[in-house]
Amino acid sequence: MRLVTLLSGGLDSTVATAAAGQEHEIVLALTFDYGQRAASREVAAAQQIAEALGIEHSVISLPWLGQITQSALVTAEQQIPPADLQSLDDPQTAAAMTQAVWVPNRNGIFLNIAAAYCEARDCAGIVCGFNAEEAASFPDNSPEFMQAARECFAYSTQHGLQVISPTVELNKTEIVKLGYAIGAPLHLIWSCYQGGQTHCWSCPSCLRLRRALQSTDYWERWQRERVAP
Repeated sequence: MRLVTLLSGGLDSTVATAAAGQEHEIVLALTFDYGQRAASREVAAAQQIAEALGIEHSVISLPWLGQITQSALVTAEQQIPPADLQSLDDPQTAAAMTQAVWVPNRNGIFLNIAAAYCEARDCAGIVCGFNAEEAASFPDNSPEFMQAARECFAYSTQHGLQVISPTVELNKTEIVKLGYAIGAPLHLIWSCYQGGQTHCWSCPSCLRLRRALQSTDYWERWQRERVAP
């Protein structure tokens, strides 16, 4: 099956892309720049990952999406709420974080753009790096969202499209284990909300990555192999 993948350059999309590529032909990886803090880092990481996996890569610029939101991912004046490992799974902390970093209909927009590329390139579906850990706070990471997208594409595309996520039922620890088991280029990923020279290790995305790496004993290996984009 020919597929298009959504590749942000982070842990989940990298492992999902590598896993799907073992069974299917991925003809194009799409990365989106909507003015997020980490855009340059995400694009650079995704380019390197796509090259490592032998996939054509394209960057889609969506400046208007950044302009219509006050999300802390985009707006410098908005602070990303601090978190720690102990509070990552606290419902109140998760709700505050979701509100702070929410970008209007982001995954819905990404999927629909990818669907257009799928039709143009005669592809049967889209690969997404969704996961069970973040689906608890972000419903557009869930199996239900994937099913709703499939139903939508049955009407909005000529032949319907699959929405595939090898990581959707996994938490971050399980995704790290899968990534190393299949040889995904995890040393190239960028999983930080910030766009600094290194991961900040204080935003929720960094903390989830660190917890997963440490819980699988891959922390030291990842640091040793890490290549900055």
